[in-house]
Amino acid sequence: MKLLKILLAIILPPLAVLIQEGFGKAFLINVLLTILGYVPGLVHAIWLMARAEPVGA
Repeated sequence: MKLLKILLAIILPPLAVLIQEGFGKAFLINVLLTILGYVPGLVHAIWLMARAEPVGA
């Protein structure tokens, strides 16, 4: 499942963050980073997907 989330993060970073973290600070930061440039949003999303657990868990 983690691999699928990382692949989704590569394709559409904000959607992957929304699924992993829910609508919150991390999602809004990722949307902003993705708007500023695809690569910063991608790095942020993959970093969040690679962490051990979601923040809310």
